[in-house]
Amino acid sequence: MFLLHHFLQLLFSLSISKTMDFTHPSVFLLSLFLFLFPSLISSQICEKNCGKETLKYPFGSGPGCGDPRFQPHVTCSNQKLTFSTHTGSYPVTSIDYANEVIYISDPTMSTCSCTVPSKGFGLNWDAPFTFADRTIFALVDCAMNSSSICQNGYDDGSNSKLLCDQGTPICSLLYSCRPISTINLPISTCCVYTPVNLGPSFEMDLQKLQCPSYTGFYNFNDQQSDPEKWNYGIALKYKFSVTNDYPGSCDACERSHGVCGYNVAFNSFICNCPNGINTTTDCYFISSFNNGFRNGVSWLIYAVVWSLVWFFL
Repeated sequence: MFLLHHFLQLLFSLSISKTMDFTHPSVFLLSLFLFLFPSLISSQICEKNCGKETLKYPFGSGPGCGDPRFQPHVTCSNQKLTFSTHTGSYPVTSIDYANEVIYISDPTMSTCSCTVPSKGFGLNWDAPFTFADRTIFALVDCAMNSSSICQNGYDDGSNSKLLCDQGTPICSLLYSCRPISTINLPISTCCVYTPVNLGPSFEMDLQKLQCPSYTGFYNFNDQQSDPEKWNYGIALKYKFSVTNDYPGSCDACERSHGVCGYNVAFNSFICNCPNGINTTTDCYFISSFNNGFRNGVSWLIYAVVWSLVWFFL
């Protein structure tokens, strides 16, 4: 690649020196080379990591990488992985690929360490995510006449109701945390949704529920009686497809050290190989071809074009 880079610099300097006269041989050679060998000088390489987080299908480092259904919702920017919905953007703390679960945190979520106001959390209706069964939401400091703690539950206008559990010990444990205990809130102002059911809108509108804040967690860490040790955040389950089968084409791509991606224009599958070349299968042939090209063909092209340049000068 060093020889290729050096050669291109020479051709470009010669082209500029001729004031971009497209009839001059050096300019013609540069144009021909750019046309014949675009994959060697420009390519989009899908990254396998975003910061400390490993990226695997269906997630990708940018447009054209991963699965197009997931790309708008999980993005990598400045080496930080972010999950986005209509309610905001949330840092991704980890991904469990074996169990197909993504874990996120909400900076506006209350924990045992602090209480903060929040507008709530919701999923986009068309997003390929659902709440994992282990996720538990607790609404904090709700008004006594709040619809979220009424006996009949919260009716969102679509004849479906969010069932709220006040009999669980989770509320009393949460209200024992120092930031909450200092406010002296009655336990009756807390209610828990487990398993999470936000109705057909997938939305937890705290203003509508008359609750200024909420908390969420997905693991007791074998410390059910100590809320300071719980894992706070939101666990989301994702699916590859309706049948949830891992794509065979992607499996073959990854086994050949490629990264699964898609054609941005048509959303069709591509395999992005380590050298940046995209294929519709895997990287085995490309890797072999690329190694042979580097070891032999590149020297031949370099020698022939150098001879042509000096001949026409």
